[in-house]
Amino acid sequence: MNQQVVSFPANASINRFADIRPTDLSPDEKESVIELALTILARKHRRGSALTSPEATRSYLRLELGERHHELFGVLFLDNRHRIIAKEELFYGTVDGASVHPRVVVARALELGAAAVVFFHNHPSGVAEPSQSDLRITKRLKEVLDMVDVRVLDHLVVSTEESVSMAERGLI
Repeated sequence: MNQQVVSFPANASINRFADIRPTDLSPDEKESVIELALTILARKHRRGSALTSPEATRSYLRLELGERHHELFGVLFLDNRHRIIAKEELFYGTVDGASVHPRVVVARALELGAAAVVFFHNHPSGVAEPSQSDLRITKRLKEVLDMVDVRVLDHLVVSTEESVSMAERGLI
C-alpha cells in the first residue's frame, strides 16, 4: 500500500476550523467547542496573565456569562502592569438587575492590592447596550476607586451575541 505524505512548510498555519459552520455541528460537538474555547481563553486570563487583547477578554466574558439567566456583576482585579490578580463575580441579581455595593468593590481591590480594575456584567436579555443604571454605578465606582488610587480601565456589558466596552465609547 502506497501512502502519500503531505508536508507543509514549518511556518505554514493550518486552520482546521476555517470551513466549519455552527450548523455543521451536533449539539454535543457545539458543547465541546464551547468547552475548548473556554479552556483556551481561561489560560489567556489566568492569574498573572497580562490583558493585552480587549477582544479576547470580551470573547472570554461572553462565553462565561452570555447564557446566564440572571444578571451578575464582576471585577477583573489587575496589578500595575495590567496582569490579572483575580477574576471575581461579586454581585448576583435577577433577570434585569443586580445591586452593586461600592464599598465591597473598594475593600476587595485594597485586599488584593489591585492597581486597576475592569468591571463586567451580563445582560440576560441579550442586548448588551449599557443602561442608565449601568452608567450611574460605573461613575460611582470610578469616583470611590479614584480616592484609593485604583484605576478603572473599562466596564464591559456582555450578552451571548455582543459586548459593549464603555471605555471604547468614551463613557469612562
